[in-house]
Amino acid sequence: MGGISIWQLLIVLAIVLLIFGTKKFRNMGSDLGSAVKGFKKAMSDGEEAADKKPVDQRIDSKKNDNVIDVEVTKNEEVKK
Repeated sequence: MGGISIWQLLIVLAIVLLIFGTKKFRNMGSDLGSAVKGFKKAMSDGEEAADKKPVDQRIDSKKNDNVIDVEVTKNEEVKK
């Protein structure tokens, strides 16, 4: 009670196919698929571009006034 069964979904799908036709329905599916593919590609390209930037440029690109400028040095342990 209150849920949507598989039969109700099939009836709605049949009505949509009758209204729009299979060709337009297929075109909408391919357009949606290409949009998702383009979105994923843009997301991965953005991550790769961010990884290739030097650390200084990544900090400057945030445009944040609360950035603390520090210098990192390597400490070597002295064996006794």
